[in-house]
Amino acid sequence: MSRRPEVPAELARSWLLVNAADPDSFDRLQTSRADQVVLDIEDAVDPTNKPAAREAVAEWLTRDGCSAWVRINDHATGFWSGDVDRLSGLPGLRGVMLAKTEAAEHVTETFDRLGGATPVLALLESALGIENAVAVASARGAFRLAFGSGDYRRDTGTSADDLAMAYPRSRLVVASRIGDLPGPIDGPTVSNNHQVLRDQSAMTVSLGLTGKLCLDPGQVPVINEVISPTPSDVAWARDFVAEFEARGRVVRDGSDLPRLGRARKIERLATAFGVQPS
Repeated sequence: MSRRPEVPAELARSWLLVNAADPDSFDRLQTSRADQVVLDIEDAVDPTNKPAAREAVAEWLTRDGCSAWVRINDHATGFWSGDVDRLSGLPGLRGVMLAKTEAAEHVTETFDRLGGATPVLALLESALGIENAVAVASARGAFRLAFGSGDYRRDTGTSADDLAMAYPRSRLVVASRIGDLPGPIDGPTVSNNHQVLRDQSAMTVSLGLTGKLCLDPGQVPVINEVISPTPSDVAWARDFVAEFEARGRVVRDGSDLPRLGRARKIERLATAFGVQPS
């Protein structure tokens, strides 16, 4: 089963959640434009169907060429233990997204039960999770943080207004930096309206998050475009680096090194995402 060249998970922009109760969709959605695919055996699946969905995911991950992340049930539920035990060691398991993470030990215990090598993407979805974001980001086995925005709003009574949601998003950005993790992943946009999705993805970027969960394959191209550097950004970066090298890497003023750092980052992302200068 062939896929387009893959964006590394630490840089991935679009994380497509796939309902694990629909195994017939796994093959098709694995070849979507999403940077990473996440088979969801948590919120997408009714509790009575979780064991069957878990088994369908596990069976699919043993097939040649089949690989994905899996969103598993949170540490406090009776499903967590069965999830990690069944998924441990499966050849197609790229990593797990741990639902409703609220403490560092949730990450480390998951990491250890999976054998100490499978990355754990911590999904923070509550006031307590956001409050403990630094500890979670610093936990052994933590790979990246993600924002469960819908459950956070339900837990706190916060509206979906950009200003109201700026605080938890910024907490994840700061915690990721302190924990030396890649940038965090924002929560999904429910609407498939492209302008709404574009505006919300732009807000994601402006606050320093570098990825976004998505609920529909049709959202992926917009998310990937908005989170990627623009062709004009890439042109500026390459021109600046070329000019800096041409003058013997001489620093002229206090803005040169920050601009060089930004230019190098844009070049790295452009290479990963296949963005060409305009």
